[in-house]
Amino acid sequence: MRTAFINTLCDEAKRDDRIWLLTGDLGYSVLEPFADHFPDRYVNVGVAEQNMTGLAAGLALSGKIVFIYSIANFPIMRCLEQIRNDVCYHNLNVNIIAVGGGFEYGAAGYTHHAIEDIAVMRAMPNMTVIAPGDGIETRLATQAIAKQIGPCYLRLGKSRESTVHKTKPNFDIGEAIKLKDGSDVKIISTGGMLKETMDASELLEKDGIGTSVLSMHTLKPIDSKAVLNPPDVKLIVTIEEHSRVGGLYSAVSEILNNNNIPLIGINTGYNIPEIIGDQNSIKSKFGLNASGIVKLVKDNIFM
Repeated sequence: MRTAFINTLCDEAKRDDRIWLLTGDLGYSVLEPFADHFPDRYVNVGVAEQNMTGLAAGLALSGKIVFIYSIANFPIMRCLEQIRNDVCYHNLNVNIIAVGGGFEYGAAGYTHHAIEDIAVMRAMPNMTVIAPGDGIETRLATQAIAKQIGPCYLRLGKSRESTVHKTKPNFDIGEAIKLKDGSDVKIISTGGMLKETMDASELLEKDGIGTSVLSMHTLKPIDSKAVLNPPDVKLIVTIEEHSRVGGLYSAVSEILNNNNIPLIGINTGYNIPEIIGDQNSIKSKFGLNASGIVKLVKDNIFM
């Protein structure tokens, strides 16, 4: 995802000299193409995320379109006041690019896990929140946010995500992408869980459970129509590498509200000191893989 992002950003920067990129002293082996081609529009601010956000706000106030890039927790948790007051309050063209959403930096421990970031960003005024499902969605999302007005949070994986889309899908901010149709269960995925969701769907189909799959790449504004239609599914399942509190599960719950459609999601609440290791082992612990999703559906659809 991060490679798709930087390649697309370079293409956009060639067309629009208002685009700037700031980083908090990381992105080595990733951001060099932008730095090499646009040295006058690239700044390594150092390990100073609050300053980076303030600098981004100043550039945006002067008419620039600014992208700031860091590991997921750092451009959010360390500088939330600056995001809220400097960026969102003024509805500025500052795009926060977070790499390593979820458990991507699993071995680094809880300090580097990003499982509350969507919740925090959804609560910010004027903020658009996007978590693409693969590299193709990442490219399309980058193109879209470079053109839209106002702040945006773009949550990326890292580098191991599989390409899910066989062809270029229609991509619009706030409109989910339907990958499959099915009458029994609607599985809604966000971010890097799209491949596991599609694999689970195939396994469920073999067992006679019809599944539709939505890639909910935009969590704010969220596609309410895609959630509610068709209204006669037996079960809706949300899949996310994020806490259910404030994330996709919460967003879909807010939409369903008084509708009589059962909703379930994987709970990623955990005992913090115990969770450390590679991303796949942590995801497996929480059922964030194809077999875990299948079990979740089967345990609930026949209740």
